[in-house]
Amino acid sequence: MHALPDGEAEISLVLRLPWEDVARLGQEAGRLASQMQRPVTLDEAVSHRLRSTRSAAHAKPAGEQPAAVTTSASVSSLPPRPAADQARQAIERINGTA
Repeated sequence: MHALPDGEAEISLVLRLPWEDVARLGQEAGRLASQMQRPVTLDEAVSHRLRSTRSAAHAKPAGEQPAAVTTSASVSSLPPRPAADQARQAIERINGTA
């Protein structure tokens, strides 16, 4: 964990994600880049997603559970495919050619 000059903290970790989730993060980065009118990294897309989910969770009435901070819930029921196929499809989705 690192303290940042702006008063926030940064935590570095390694996550193993299915290619479908990586593709969704790429799509999120594309949407953010369009809104911000500048390139956006996958790291920024993840940070934005976590912050927006955290903000939404705080806005919920007491007793309600916040939504899980993951995009894999909808893809977990997909049958497994070879890694090469997953990678190709994820790259096509990120590039918008799928």
